[in-house]
Amino acid sequence: MKRRWFKLIFISLITLLFVGGITGSIYYYIQYKNVKNEQVNKEKEIKKLVTQVGKLILLPQDESPTVATVIDKDKLKNEAFFQKSENQDKVLIYTKWQKAILYRPSINLIINVAPINSIETDEGTKEE
Repeated sequence: MKRRWFKLIFISLITLLFVGGITGSIYYYIQYKNVKNEQVNKEKEIKKLVTQVGKLILLPQDESPTVATVIDKDKLKNEAFFQKSENQDKVLIYTKWQKAILYRPSINLIINVAPINSIETDEGTKEE
């Protein structure tokens, strides 16, 4: 009788571990796919942004920019480059070419262009 209970508990435990393992694997696979999709979407968004800005100004072709979004223009008001910035403006930073471009997507306009060494803050921007 004891042996029968032991077998039943053992089989139940193995089944529980198996189901838990499968469930965990599925969960982490879905999380992985979500992160991968976010990365692909960000890359598409950056390409679209570069295409839009590229219609307004000649951009470097051998470098992909780092893109940041102005999230709090008040924190940037003391920076000359960001004087005319608004929230949701995009900053394209080309490190090899040492240029930064402040772009306002809402009106499709370049607000400012400057060498990167004059931009030393990241308080009011969020890198994408």
